[in-house]
Parts: sequence; structure tokens; C-alpha cells
Amino acid sequence: MKFFPMFLRMTGRDVVIIGGGETAAQKARLMLKTEARIVLAAPELEPELAALVAEGRAVQLAEEITAETAADVFANAALVFVCTEDEDCDVRMAQIVRDAGALVNVVDRPDLCEANTPSLVDRDPLVVAIGTEGAAPVLARQIKTRLEEMLEPRLGELVALGGRLRDAVAKDVPREKRRAFWRWVYHDAPRNLFARGAEREAAERIKAAIAAGGAPGDAGRGAVALLPVGSPDPDLLTLRAVQRLQEADLIVCAEAEFAPMLELARRDAERVIVGQSHGTEGWLLSDQRHVVLQDYEKGARVVWLVPRRDAERAALGLPEDVERVPAVRV
Repeated sequence: MKFFPMFLRMTGRDVVIIGGGETAAQKARLMLKTEARIVLAAPELEPELAALVAEGRAVQLAEEITAETAADVFANAALVFVCTEDEDCDVRMAQIVRDAGALVNVVDRPDLCEANTPSLVDRDPLVVAIGTEGAAPVLARQIKTRLEEMLEPRLGELVALGGRLRDAVAKDVPREKRRAFWRWVYHDAPRNLFARGAEREAAERIKAAIAAGGAPGDAGRGAVALLPVGSPDPDLLTLRAVQRLQEADLIVCAEAEFAPMLELARRDAERVIVGQSHGTEGWLLSDQRHVVLQDYEKGARVVWLVPRRDAERAALGLPEDVERVPAVRV
């Protein structure tokens, strides 16, 4: 990756937009979604930008930014957009911004950018960012459209409610039950209720579950997913296999050549790679099964990646509700 994706804190920070035309207005519309103070650096502003200044939603800096004044202008800047619509001026201003130590985005000049703005799917506070390092913006917009269709409009409200209740969950739900609790909130009844507009009922159910010390029903039970693997290529993993990897608390990888698939797993999941993890060089399927069952009985969600040829033998002795997940697309 040439650009590492990261979310910047905007509260109490400046976003400086150098330019006063339509391109600057486009960036201002985007930044109005944030809590940043918008600084419009241009002697003249097009009508939309002028209205933002008149309404107090942005401030204008009419004086030209120079190398001598840049340090003061950008001292509190989280991000600087350069969009003067004059190529030579853009190049000159980009250098001034960089010399001042601020993050710069030069519109339509990816070669001059220290930061890129991705396509956004906005369900504030849930935000999905899609970037292509400037190589394929059309593709990024296509992916954005698909995600817009997948994520229900009220999902952000559910996320915000969850954020407000995190302290209560930490107080009343035991640590070992919290992951299952949040899985229930975002995968089960509360999310479904929010999606159809029953926010009050969803909130009541969530609060009742907190008071009860965990998710209702069997949401806190352990689970085992057996993934028979025929090819170690992560690109061939089925959607369900990726979902199970991202939900797992423990992943047991029967062969080291399957390890690249773990790049798609949840980052904080525990991993046991037979042959690589300390002390596993001589492990048989029975040793792996013992670890799988041990964590399952503690309530963990376990994924076991095994060679397809060993799938039937691996399944012997596993719980009756073990899920056999087609791991690789045919």
C-alpha cells in the first residue's frame, strides 16, 4: 500500500481549502459532514462558499498564503485541500503546505498528494471508506453503490446507540459474554428492528439484555466451524468462510500453507498454526480437536481449517451442531 487508510480526528481541528471555485465548494460540502472548522483561503469565493461564510459555517482567509505565513495558517490543520484551478499555483501551494508539515491533497493531482479522500458510505458514526490510491475512482464509486444498497439507512443510529451503552455493557455484562452480546446486537433482533423502523423496541431489548447480563437465548454458546480447504489461495475463499474467520475467537490452522487465509480473519483472534506455533510441530488431528473442543466448551467461536482430505476424520467427536462451511469456491 502506498497510502495507509486511517480516520483523522476532526473535532477542534481546521480543514483549509485553498481555492474559491466550484472544486473548492465540492470539498467544503464533504467537510461539512465533519466537526472541523472550515477555512476558505481565497480572495474571492463563489456564491455557495460565500454563503457558508455569511452563515458562520466557514471562515475566509483572503490574504495570500506564503512560506512566511504558512506555519501559522496550518498550525491546527488536520488536512489541506489545494484546488485553485490553476495548475502552476496548485504545484506552488502544495510545496508550501508540505514544507509547513501539513497533510495535503491536491485535487486531480495524485502525484502531489500526501493524503487522498476516499469514496464514503456514510452511516455516521459508521463510515466505510473505499480508496484506490487514485488509480480507479470509477471502481471505487461502483463499490460504494453496492455498499449503499447493503447497509440499511438507520444502521448508524444503532451504532450510535451501541456507543452510548458501552459503559453499561462493561459494567453489567461479564467480559466473556460481551463479544456474543455485541454479535447479537448487530446480527440479530436489534439490527432487524432498527432496519424496519422499530428503534424504541430495539433499544428496550438491548437494555433488557444488559440488565440480564448478556444476550438472550443461546447467543452466548460456543460454536465450531469446520472449513475443509482444497486450495490455500485466499482469493478463492467463500463469503461464508470469510464471515466465520472474522467472527472467530480462535482459529486452528491444520497446515502452515493455509496461513495466508488468516489475513482475512479478525486481527485479535487467537491463532494456532500447526507446525509454526510453538510446540505444535508434532500435533495430530486429535491434538487439534482437543484445543478446538476446549475453547468451544468455554463459549468461544472456533474455526478449524483442515485439508479437504482430512475433513471427515476431523469431524469425528465434534459437537453435533458443528457447521461445515465450504471454504473455497469451486
